[in-house]
Amino acid sequence: MENGISLYPGQGIPWDESTAMIEAAAASKLKRLFISLPEYDCDLGDIKGELSVILQTARQHNLEVIANVTPYAMERLELRELSPSLLRMWGIKKLRLAEGFSPEEIARLSQNRQGIRIVLNASTVTHKLLAALMEYKANFQQIEALHNFYPRRGTGLSEDFLLQKTLLLHKAGIRVGAFVPGKNRQHNLRASSYTTLENHRDEEDAFLAARHLVALGIDMVFMGNLPDKDELSALAGLSDQAVTIRAQWQTDNPVEREHLSRVFTSRQDVAQNAVRAVEGPSLLQESGLHIEPQTAPRQRPLGAITIDNDNNLPYTGEVEICRIAQAADEGVNVVAQIDAKECNLIEYISPGRKFSFIFHD
Repeated sequence: MENGISLYPGQGIPWDESTAMIEAAAASKLKRLFISLPEYDCDLGDIKGELSVILQTARQHNLEVIANVTPYAMERLELRELSPSLLRMWGIKKLRLAEGFSPEEIARLSQNRQGIRIVLNASTVTHKLLAALMEYKANFQQIEALHNFYPRRGTGLSEDFLLQKTLLLHKAGIRVGAFVPGKNRQHNLRASSYTTLENHRDEEDAFLAARHLVALGIDMVFMGNLPDKDELSALAGLSDQAVTIRAQWQTDNPVEREHLSRVFTSRQDVAQNAVRAVEGPSLLQESGLHIEPQTAPRQRPLGAITIDNDNNLPYTGEVEICRIAQAADEGVNVVAQIDAKECNLIEYISPGRKFSFIFHD
């Protein structure tokens, strides 16, 4: 995934802190930098100087810059037009067009030959807009989308709304991004959570929020607030290949631990009480190993991760996640337990969806 960080010129963050954050992001193998060009009152000379430093540092560290722009921001920065050649010279590779641009303008900009990609506001895209872009022959190969962030409490998107807009864009072949808040919220204007989903506003675990977005189908995640080092590393390691869930080991058995170290696929025939992996028994057969029964059968609460043992032929090796609490079974070993805060991610493991685990002791 091409995830990234965000900076907001004109908010009073010292320039050296901004450049240090860019350097830290690059060191963590993050690929992108989102900047929001200012619409609020600020010293124009300072803004241009800060932008110059930020863009130069991003170029030096090969971070792809996405600049959010509105007609008013253009006026503030004394930009008469959005020239792709000028933007490329500045090091801006992607231009996020907020409200105020017509479908004809967006389509024309998407047809540029300088390789500047256009990023739509995913939170406000409609069927009508996409139809108009098609009518004006927009180059959809150069179009992406990025949801808004919402600093003010109570204004963030609902999960259902984000899903609706994201699915609309995916059907048009457009990749979609969104924001999660980081811990360093004091650095942002109004000391707020810069989040897309309202449910993430008070979430202190940015990695959990990011994995939730991935489970919802988001293709790229940006830290809305300045992240700390742990958050940078977690975001850089984020994968969109599977719904990834944290869980605590309840076994020391190396065979069981090895068996669960893979990426699994949810079966198409959905069980009522559990997520069932396609690959479990076949993987065990290939290894030539066995799953010995546990000394005593254990109760299986919601979020229990289980492996069928040798008492349960021909299901030996079957991997399941309990959707509801279930009774102990002498043919089933309880080997791990999904963390309580992460159990909601189980519902996103739809038929055919990949899933994997991050284990801790």
